[in-house]
Amino acid sequence: MRLWNSAANASLLSAALLRTMVRGKTGMTSRTWIRRITRALLAVCGLLALAVLLAAMPGRRTLALPQQEISPALAPAPPDTEHNGAMQHDPMPGMDLRDEKSSEGNAVNDMLHRRRHVAGPHLQVTPPRPRNKADEQRAAQLAAQLREALAKYRDYHAALADGYKIFLPNVPQPEYHFTNYWHGFLEALTFDPARPTSLLYKKTSAGYELAGAMYTMPKSATEEQLNERVPLSVAQWHLHTNLCLPSRAQKKSADWTRFGLHGSISTQRACDAAGGRFRPSIFGWMVHVYPFEDSQEKIFGMR
Repeated sequence: MRLWNSAANASLLSAALLRTMVRGKTGMTSRTWIRRITRALLAVCGLLALAVLLAAMPGRRTLALPQQEISPALAPAPPDTEHNGAMQHDPMPGMDLRDEKSSEGNAVNDMLHRRRHVAGPHLQVTPPRPRNKADEQRAAQLAAQLREALAKYRDYHAALADGYKIFLPNVPQPEYHFTNYWHGFLEALTFDPARPTSLLYKKTSAGYELAGAMYTMPKSATEEQLNERVPLSVAQWHLHTNLCLPSRAQKKSADWTRFGLHGSISTQRACDAAGGRFRPSIFGWMVHVYPFEDSQEKIFGMR
């Protein structure tokens, strides 16, 4: 907001100066000239504000690792063309594919092999708050809205048709994220329980079975902002942190017991000593919701 105000003030000041400078010195009227310049400046300010929002939203950090840099044991197979070419290899919100390629398999395993996330050197979780009736009611309303919104997506083809893309379709996972990146952008701005960033599916012999959804927020979100969306007394948001990537020279012989989201290195100092590249975090905040479960604890993945 401070950046936007500064840009807006600059546009108004520039317009005032231009009005003084061009009055009577061009073929067109001063008012017409100033109106055109002002519109152009406001357009530039709008683009600047959009760039700020994109930088804050999940999935828009741009870093620079080569795309092929991935743990050999986790390298996905060539893209599958099943389901009319819909199997696409796309980054999760909060992850730039060019930079975090080498750790995406580990990250997926860390995110998906358990519903309840336990804090550790590579995972930050929100502390639980005391349960209360108001939060329980708010959570129940959220789950009801989500359950209604997800009804159409029991057929995964509907999700693909609505712009959801499968993350790492060729990497075996307990749950597959079908992600809508426009929704991820909107999540950085506003919250709609019926508009999750990702849908969660389990793979079956016939395709995919809908299990739940995932909401996201930028990694800069505060605990209060997370609580406003999904109450922390009933749910647990999580953030993947302290990633050390091997250097480009090490990529073919990297020791993945040290590097990655399951590696032993979890500090900038240790990463520097190992010749790696440290990332304080690679995803935005996430929370999984399973609205078809039979209890609030299960709905919000707490057990």
